[in-house]
Amino acid sequence: MATVRQTGGTATLVPVLKRTVVLVGMMGSGKTAVGKALATRLGVPFLDSDAAIEEAAHATIAEIFARDGEPFFRVREAEVIARLLSGSPCVLSTGGGAFMAERNRQAITAKGVSVWLDVSLEVLWDRVRHKETRPLLKTANPKQTLTDLYEARVPIYRLADLVMTATGAYSVEETTGRVLELLAGRSDVLEMRA
Repeated sequence: MATVRQTGGTATLVPVLKRTVVLVGMMGSGKTAVGKALATRLGVPFLDSDAAIEEAAHATIAEIFARDGEPFFRVREAEVIARLLSGSPCVLSTGGGAFMAERNRQAITAKGVSVWLDVSLEVLWDRVRHKETRPLLKTANPKQTLTDLYEARVPIYRLADLVMTATGAYSVEETTGRVLELLAGRSDVLEMRA
């Protein structure tokens, strides 16, 4: 944290979040890990739209996809994101496909700031290849599916308000610090107060 000198001592500046920070990006980009660390550093709640959907549905994302299909899931996802954005400023992690929907992008722009965690396809594949919790990758060729999703989504992710390009070498703390630097440049989002 930054500090400022005052007569007779040092006062610590504390970050005050004025708008919800919405992390967007591909599965495996680190939205949950970075989101939790960012929320801790900002002293605000961390929310996860996928976890909120699972809680409301009493089912996992994979079960919802299998039982009701992706279109049904996307409608519920939009409802949950709108609800989560209506609360106090927080850090919100969204599912990989959430930012693809125009209604979600509009809701995020109206009440928050979007931050794209831009991670290379190779790093993403390394992170998700052995996970059984990714319903969109339950295909005959999951690497090609991930590649296709990446190529289709990156042009939309580029619409995010802020972009944090990360490498596989960055730790969660390093990535979190870089996101904080981006946010510090937005006085409408983050203010440092004594």
